Amino acid sequence: MNQLLAFFAILFLSPLFVLVGVLIATIDGLPVLFNQKRLGEDKKIFVVHKFRTMSNGEITFLGKILRKTGIDELPQLINILKNEMSFIGPRPLTAFDVERLGWQADYYAARWDVKPGITGLAQLSPICHKKVSFFLDKYYATKQNFCLDAKIIIVSTLVVFLGKQKGQKIFF
Repeated sequence: MNQLLAFFAILFLSPLFVLVGVLIATIDGLPVLFNQKRLGEDKKIFVVHKFRTMSNGEITFLGKILRKTGIDELPQLINILKNEMSFIGPRPLTAFDVERLGWQADYYAARWDVKPGITGLAQLSPICHKKVSFFLDKYYATKQNFCLDAKIIIVSTLVVFLGKQKGQKIFF
């Protein structure tokens, strides 16, 4: 079901993909996409796709807008189409992030029981702390259901239009 929805979302959003791609190429130069190895379900390595928002180690002007609205994440629909990700789930991390956060132990295994998502509880949380992120990731992995997914999708959609801070106030 995720893959079918991703396919139709890509078709529907293709004009936006082209517009953002042209803007990035024109304003910030090539490449348009940022590709990076991440850990997915069962810590399987895959390549995540995002619109490029940085240049020379700095977030670009266009990148700030793309990140604030979450539009930079839209190429991850390709990852859903490839069955590497889901719409909702824990944020896909790099191996370096897992090491930095100290999340290699069996205690953190629940986080890797589900596919990573474009959005999720931890991504919507106003608190950016590894303990809060893990708690929310584990909560989602063990309690996922249609109502929780619907709430996350609604708030994530509102974030695109209202910005992250206003969207977070609705959920948290």
